[in-house]
Amino acid sequence: MVPKKVFFTKGVGVHKDQLASFELALRAAWIEKCNLVYVSSIFPPQCKIISKEEGEEMLKAGQVTFCVMARNETQEANRLVSASIGLAVPAESEQYGYLSEHHSFWQTEDESGDYAEDLAATMLATTLGIEFDADKNRDERKQEYIASGKIIKTKHTSQSAEGHKDGLRTTVISAAVFVME
Repeated sequence: MVPKKVFFTKGVGVHKDQLASFELALRAAWIEKCNLVYVSSIFPPQCKIISKEEGEEMLKAGQVTFCVMARNETQEANRLVSASIGLAVPAESEQYGYLSEHHSFWQTEDESGDYAEDLAATMLATTLGIEFDADKNRDERKQEYIASGKIIKTKHTSQSAEGHKDGLRTTVISAAVFVME
C-alpha cells in the first residue's frame, strides 16, 4: 500500500478546550472527517502532489487517512506558535523523498517553514550521498543540493498564530495528507 497522491493543508483552531481547539484546526484544514494515522517522513516514489481542493474531494467521512502532521499549541496570550511540514523531492522518480515536521515557538510561518524545508532537504541529501558543508547557512546548503542535480524540488507548508488574547487554547497544524486511489 503505497500512496500515489498527496496534498498539503494547514489550519488554526481556538477554543477553551484543548481537544476542541485541535478539532477546529482540523476543520480549517478540511481533514476533520478522517481518522488520521500519523506516519513518519518518507515521500513515496512517483507520488503526485495535488491541490488541497482535489484532495479533499477524494476523502470520505470516517476514512482511515495517513498523514505527516506538525502540531503546536499555546494558552499564553500573544505567544507565537507555528507548525510546518517540509518536503524534498529527488530528481530520480524511482527514489523516495522526505517530509519533515517542525513545531516551534516565536518563529514566523516563513522562518518555521524554511527550517522544515531545510530538514527535509538535508535528510534527502544525506540519503543520496550529496556532500555539503553543514556549517553553511540554509540558503547556501540549498544551492548545493540543487546544484547536485539530485534534488529537484523543496517546499514547505506552514501555519503560525498568536495565542488568543484571553488565554483560550490556540492550536496550529500543518499536514501532508496521503490519498489512496
